[in-house]
Amino acid sequence: MKKLPLLIFCLFLTGMLMAQETKKPKIGVVLSGGGAKGLAHIGVLKVLEEAGVQIDYIGGTSMGAIVGGLYASGYSANELDSIFRSLDADALLRDFTPRDSKNFFEKRNDEMYALQLPFKNFKISIPTAFSKGLYNYTMVNRLTEPVRHIRDFNKLPIPFVCIATDIETGQEVVLRSGVLPDAILASGAFPSLYAPVEIEGHLLIDGGVSNNYPIEEVRKMGADIIIGIDVQDPLKTRDQIKGATGILVQINNYQMIQKMEAKRKATDIYIKPDISGFTVVSFDDGEAIIAKGEEAGHKAIDKLLPLGTGHRIERKPIVVPDSLHVDEIRINGIKNYTRSYVIGKLNFKPGTKVSYQDFNKGITSLNATQNFDAINYCFDKGENGEILTLTLKENPINRYLKFGLHYDGLYKSAVLVNFTQKKLFLRNDVASLDVMLGDNFRYNLDYYIDNGFHISYGFKSYFYAFNRNVSADYTVGELGEILGVQSVNVDYSDFTNQLYIQTIFAQRFLLGGGAEYKHLKIESQTIPGIDPKFDDSDYVSAYGYLKFDSYDDKFFPSEGYYFSGEAKAFLFSSDYTNEFENFTQISGAIGTAQTLYKGLTVKLESETGFMLGENTVPTFDFILGGYGYHPINGLRHFYGYDFVSLSGNSYIKGTITLDYEFARKNHVNFTANYANVGTDLYEEGKLFSIPQYSGYAVGYGMETIIGPLELKHSWNPENGKHYTWFSVGFWF
Repeated sequence: MKKLPLLIFCLFLTGMLMAQETKKPKIGVVLSGGGAKGLAHIGVLKVLEEAGVQIDYIGGTSMGAIVGGLYASGYSANELDSIFRSLDADALLRDFTPRDSKNFFEKRNDEMYALQLPFKNFKISIPTAFSKGLYNYTMVNRLTEPVRHIRDFNKLPIPFVCIATDIETGQEVVLRSGVLPDAILASGAFPSLYAPVEIEGHLLIDGGVSNNYPIEEVRKMGADIIIGIDVQDPLKTRDQIKGATGILVQINNYQMIQKMEAKRKATDIYIKPDISGFTVVSFDDGEAIIAKGEEAGHKAIDKLLPLGTGHRIERKPIVVPDSLHVDEIRINGIKNYTRSYVIGKLNFKPGTKVSYQDFNKGITSLNATQNFDAINYCFDKGENGEILTLTLKENPINRYLKFGLHYDGLYKSAVLVNFTQKKLFLRNDVASLDVMLGDNFRYNLDYYIDNGFHISYGFKSYFYAFNRNVSADYTVGELGEILGVQSVNVDYSDFTNQLYIQTIFAQRFLLGGGAEYKHLKIESQTIPGIDPKFDDSDYVSAYGYLKFDSYDDKFFPSEGYYFSGEAKAFLFSSDYTNEFENFTQISGAIGTAQTLYKGLTVKLESETGFMLGENTVPTFDFILGGYGYHPINGLRHFYGYDFVSLSGNSYIKGTITLDYEFARKNHVNFTANYANVGTDLYEEGKLFSIPQYSGYAVGYGMETIIGPLELKHSWNPENGKHYTWFSVGFWF
């Protein structure tokens, strides 16, 4: 009996403690939109963790939705800091597609044209947005992998809500469920910068248009105390508004400023970082913006500490696996493309284990086709792995006008106009016509039927021409020595038609072959008394090739490998010179690029070519010299010697380049190359002898929207001659 009062007291005390625990206020955090300025949210979240503030609910708009959604998924503020510091700001804005995610046709397409415009009903149209936002989408999908199966945002580690805007009505759309990356990206789809996102029949854009500070929605979740972080801009003066983005932000801020006065009063702890020196696209200044957030958080520390637990909040580190097992692939939204076409672009099949790197390559490869306006995906649990559901929105535009500009010392100046038509005859074909207008008229026609994993095939036709002094050995052979002529001015033209088939081999190599008809015409008026035509023949050949290219950039690679091998058997000829006999031409190149230190890259390349046959045709010899032009037939770059200076039916060449990117998109480089060029080098054992020819070059290069701008000064020690070459634009 004596113990009964003690027992009653203990029960009473326990009840009091439980009541106090029950009455602990629920804390909600509101993160406003603000583009890159929203990175300040991370700094404030760091201070909240330091103060021991346990967040019960979190909501955000636009950049606030991105930061809030990732924080709700389980990331700590320090982890978010590391994530955003490592991002490529330029890639975020321009929807960067890694080069090795593109197939060979798409690489060529992106490395020829400076401007691409949709062409519908014979009218040029303007894209609805600068970017589809796929780079951001795949990034957020990867980061939210630990919660990929959750469809109710209240079941996330921290309950989450975000806001988007219905583009048709202008009304806000509250997103509390669905596929998390879709919701986050819809909330941040800034008009004109990122394409709208479709969710459940609603076409959604940036939530900042309708509700840039969702305090009411977080309060409705059950929050008793609201901590609000506001990174919105005040209205600016005319001198402060810069560019189209600045105008859009100013227009959007009119109504936001009016609404914020009441919302600010409803916020229990209002934190506004001083980010006046930054804009919505200042992602390059992420470190400084995050620091501004920390600074603002510390100013409010006296208000935050009473809400804390008395100790720092420690969140369990998130470990994202590097691969997943795709058990099943479901594809929605395709009408004009086959399932095998889509899976072929993904480059992995159901029932396989796929690294996230290869998975993202597959998604970006699908995007690089430009056949889809939107690509969305999600994962659900399957019996033996993940069920991947792809939702595609086909691009209604199937015609494009494309433009390019180029100058080099061989082809001289040219303007490129391209017309591309997709689905010309079949739903998975593409026809492309390039016309180059300038000092030397050229064209290139390509019709390609893309069957994904299965064998693809096509037809190609091109015409190239130039006028240039070339080695006399290439045109008149030994007669040049007899006449004392070292070079001959020639008009060179090549008209070629090819039928080909190709497929992806071992998921990385392009394997193909076909038949070729070529008419080659080379003539000169330099040497009187001899036939001015050195060749005017038709040639029929069969050829095969194998290619691999993982360079991250064609012109200034910092990593990757390259391989190309081709064999071409010349079978028939109209034989203008009466000297034709069957022969085979073999050529190959291999290269690698590796970054040695920040901005410093070394590129090693080796290539060779030779003929098999008793009597080869001199006009198919390999011709080395010059730089900056598009190589065709046997033309090859070689520093130290002028264009088309060295010729022979066989050659071997090695090149080493050191490139330093001293400022963004600006390069200085040094190149050394060595070669043996001659007749039957392989048969005479001269292949690995001391190089006959060497050349060196120092140069400057700049990456521009029209392609590389390069200046090279080159020389050789054999005759001491110096050459300076200037080239502008993508090679074509």
